[in-house]
Amino acid sequence: MQGADAGSTEFDKGDNGDSGAGNTEHVDAAQPGSGRPRAGLAVLGRLAIVVVVLGSAAGGVWLVARAATPDAGPTTTDIPALQVEAADVEPGSTAPVSNTIAGARGAGGEPPPARSERSGPQSLGDWADRAEGAVGVPARALVAYGNAELAMRAEQPGCRLSWATLAGIGRIESDHGRYGGATLGADGRPSKPVVGVPLDGSPGVKAISDTDGGRFDGDPVHDRAVGPMQFIPSTWARYGSDGDGDGVADPQQIDDAALAAARYLCVNGRDMAAAQGWWSGIMSYNNSVEYAQKVFGLADDYAKQARAVRASG
Repeated sequence: MQGADAGSTEFDKGDNGDSGAGNTEHVDAAQPGSGRPRAGLAVLGRLAIVVVVLGSAAGGVWLVARAATPDAGPTTTDIPALQVEAADVEPGSTAPVSNTIAGARGAGGEPPPARSERSGPQSLGDWADRAEGAVGVPARALVAYGNAELAMRAEQPGCRLSWATLAGIGRIESDHGRYGGATLGADGRPSKPVVGVPLDGSPGVKAISDTDGGRFDGDPVHDRAVGPMQFIPSTWARYGSDGDGDGVADPQQIDDAALAAARYLCVNGRDMAAAQGWWSGIMSYNNSVEYAQKVFGLADDYAKQARAVRASG
């Protein structure tokens, strides 16, 4: 997320709305002069050995720390959906086609019912399996977006948020957890963490100092946007959610991230099925008209394609 809370380039995401780097110090030792006595040279020699040993140890510690830090990715400065065209729609004029998951049951720790030959989904898994091919979104990601929709329908029915809008955001932010060559696992986590560049005030990037001690983004100096829905740690601290019911709110886990994004979008009684509410929510996620138009086009298409699948039985 960008903007004040979430986004793809500045990510304050979160609200609106995912590489740490180690530091090394180089010490230049003075070279002994040719006129120094041998005893002095011996002392300097011993000191040099100590310096080398300590330097090697420090280097080893840095390597261990660096190895445990996720590598930075281009997610927050290079939108993963650059090839997606912005919809030709005036901001605030209309909302995408609405498509909800009628009849589906949420994940929330509840075992899915047995499959049936009846038309219409029995569970999120059934619905996602049927819709995957038509909408071009991995079934595992569809389950996360659908579960978030169902959760918000129960928690805040007036928001009327559709899974399709969450899918549009997820496509732009991380290609549904697959950006940078990652694959989305059955557990809802990318095969490698989705972590953005440091928000250090570089051109086109906000300056946001570290707020999580590097816990989520591996960077103790600056915050970085993290996970499939690209939250910065400070916003995750406010909206972080446990969408998969495992007792942990993890921004890298797509069920958790999708539910957190849904709660962010539905804040303050926002109606995400109304034109004004939809545009307000997306622009808060990323304060960019082009970004919102891309999400609009994706969400509208996803909804229409899923509707066609349902109509076909």
